[in-house]
This record gives sequence, structure tokens and C-alpha cells, in this order.
Amino acid sequence: MDALLEQSPLSAGTLYRLLSGSVCPRPIAWVATQDKRGNANLAPFSFFNVASIDPPILAFSPLLDGSAQPKDTLRNLEEVEECVVHVGTEGLVEALNTTSASLPRGEDEFTLAGLEKTTMQGVRVPRIAAAPVAFGCKLVDVIRFGDRPLAGSLILVQIVAIHIDDALWDGRHVDLEALQPIGRLAGSDYVRITDRFAIERPT
Repeated sequence: MDALLEQSPLSAGTLYRLLSGSVCPRPIAWVATQDKRGNANLAPFSFFNVASIDPPILAFSPLLDGSAQPKDTLRNLEEVEECVVHVGTEGLVEALNTTSASLPRGEDEFTLAGLEKTTMQGVRVPRIAAAPVAFGCKLVDVIRFGDRPLAGSLILVQIVAIHIDDALWDGRHVDLEALQPIGRLAGSDYVRITDRFAIERPT
């Protein structure tokens, strides 16, 4: 297929399937937020990456739903400009998948998935107690790309605190075998990091 989108536009659903099936594997941000009443929300996002090191900035992108309504994550960040970004891992993948369900606003995905909360330094939002890596973050910017169904918003957050299990970090390297991060493909498919190869970068 060759398509010039200005002349032959593809539907949002087709573009979603094409892009999510081609731009992969994608790391998973498991994002905790809370509203101004203190109700917690937890949701996974696979449009996610590091955007800057100094300052340390993470970027993730929630999409509007099929009715062009925003996710609770975006609504909560408008009320409380803080979040905790956890790294999606194989050991918690069932709970992660559970929190992708659409719940009425104000209902707690931590409770739905049976996840214990604990405090996160630097922010009011709780983190997942069992998560091996978590970043406490404050909102930097939200860039909105439209108001149609499946339009995205690029959320930029600055890391103000880090939690990482001592067994995973030796001061220089993260133990990926112990962390077991997972990536997102298309549909219901995920990927492990058990098959890796290395190539030396040119000088």
C-alpha cells in the first residue's frame, strides 16, 4: 500500500492498527494520578518514552476515546499536576491489563486490580507498592493534537523522585533480567526482552 494521506485519508481506526502494529515494541508507562478530591486512578499507556535527561522528562500520550472524551489520567492532571509513572513489568502484567478497563470516573483501579498503594516522595499521588521502578513526576506541559476520536495529547512530566528496588540497580546499570520489562505490540500482544542482541556503536 502507498497512501498520500492528504489525497486518500485513512480512518482513525485503520491508522491506529497500522501505527500500533508498525511502531513497536513500545515500553509501557503505568501512570497513577488523582483528582482534586483524592480519588486515585491507574492506567497503562504504550505511547511512552524518555524525552530529556537534564532536566529528566518523560513523555506519554493518552488518546481520546471513541466518543472523543479524555481519559481520567488527563482530567486528573488538569486538577492535580502530579503523577507517578511506573515501568510495566512481566510480574505485574495481569494487574496492568486489569487497569486498562474503562471505569466510571472516580473509581479506583488500584482497588480493582488488588494493588497496594504506598507514598511516593515529592508528590501527593500514591505509587504501586509492588512496582520495582516508579518515577514521581510533576506536569510540565500538555500538547493537544485535536478533539476528534483517537486524537492524542502529548503529556510531558518532569521526574522529581525515583524509586527503584535495590536489587535492580548497582549504581550504574539496571538489572533487566530482574526487572523483566515488557513491551506492547498490536492488539492483545506483548513482548518480553528475553531475546536481545548487541551492536557496538561507531566511534
